[in-house]
Amino acid sequence: MIAFRDNLPLIEHVNGVVAAFEREWLTRSLARAAAKAGYAQWWLSEHVAQSVTEYLRNQRDWNVLPVDELKTAVKSALESIGYADVAMQFEPNRPRIEVSLVELAREADSGYELAFFDKLGRVIHDLVSNQSCDFELRGLDRCVRLITQRKTWSQACELLRTEIINFARSQTILAAAGQREVSFALA
Repeated sequence: MIAFRDNLPLIEHVNGVVAAFEREWLTRSLARAAAKAGYAQWWLSEHVAQSVTEYLRNQRDWNVLPVDELKTAVKSALESIGYADVAMQFEPNRPRIEVSLVELAREADSGYELAFFDKLGRVIHDLVSNQSCDFELRGLDRCVRLITQRKTWSQACELLRTEIINFARSQTILAAAGQREVSFALA
């Protein structure tokens, strides 16, 4: 018998990608639907996500749950608590993709900053235009130290960190070109 993380099924997305169910992912999807329905700061996103998580945890019928089945369950929960307007707007986001900035810096190797920024720009463009509009760039401070080859934080580190943040923002905006809704985080 295979044990799934937290006894939750895997979610099969429309494009065939199978990913672990994450409550935070569902919370973001619910908040997005609520915002489209006119609730800017909808306090129930976390509570509905928790309820759906518990429902899925207690189901034994699915090892891999198609995202459309999840969508139906969430819409049903929203309608039962009187938020049909949010249910109408609900569309599960694609799973969040995590990108290691440290790995990009290691791949850039002798090219240092120029090669790193080239790789980062290509990764962002590919994520936004082809796969996912929800991604997280991880390991920013370690990446900066690796590129600058500093053991302790310095002014040069701070400048490069700011440059990477600004570059990531501008490349994301450029790649989205107002045509896509994008969510990304730097950590």
